[in-house]
Amino acid sequence: MEITEVSVSLMDDEKLKAFANIVIDDLFVVRGLKIIEHIGRYFIAMPSRKQRDGSFRDIAHPITSEFRTRLEKVVLDKYWEEVGRNSAPGSN
Repeated sequence: MEITEVSVSLMDDEKLKAFANIVIDDLFVVRGLKIIEHIGRYFIAMPSRKQRDGSFRDIAHPITSEFRTRLEKVVLDKYWEEVGRNSAPGSN
């Protein structure tokens, strides 16, 4: 299984840095991943839905730690690419 496409939409927020969408094997899309900064660390939050009790539950997530690690690397690499592109002179 390969992540064949990643798109990132930067946000201007203290903690929520971006939204991301991924395409797997050019066949399946997962929308609404969040790139979060917390205490200087960046991580990926999976798409979730609010439950009746007020808690949140992921609606899509990696099963293995190996795939989670690969997903985080690919998405964060794309995030930093977009950050660099938007901070380059003449990018606005």
